[in-house]
Amino acid sequence: MKNKAWLIVMIATLAALLIVGSAAAQGTNPPTNVTDDQVNAVASQLYCPVCENIPLDVCPTQACIQWRDLIRQKLSQGWTADQIKQYFVAQYGDRVLATPPARGLNWLVYVIPPIAILAGAFILYQAFRAWKKPVPEVTMEDVKQNVGDEYIMRLEEELKKR
Repeated sequence: MKNKAWLIVMIATLAALLIVGSAAAQGTNPPTNVTDDQVNAVASQLYCPVCENIPLDVCPTQACIQWRDLIRQKLSQGWTADQIKQYFVAQYGDRVLATPPARGLNWLVYVIPPIAILAGAFILYQAFRAWKKPVPEVTMEDVKQNVGDEYIMRLEEELKKR
């Protein structure tokens, strides 16, 4: 009886190890079914190294088709989108990235637009404040007091005569 109990425990343990082992092995396998949407999600973050200003996901050249196939292959091997982008940057430089990294002079791309928007808002605020202030009326008495020029006074007298 003890041998049977021991045999049942061993079989149960072996079965549990097989189930856990197969589940763990499935978790480490990279995905083999990579869809076009997954490829295009990565390719849209990259620009064609050959053509100018054309995203890799819509570029019709044969080179871009091969690069999309390479992205599909890397995704099926379990690479992440960041790893694939770094691979393309290592091959072709930062110019293949749709969003340039914020280093070197590229940081100006991220800093100048907010500064320009804030400066424009400040200028508009000042202009609206200036337009809202009433303009004081200037009378002839004010002109006579402020300006002692005889020429203006004679001109005023001539205009009054008419």
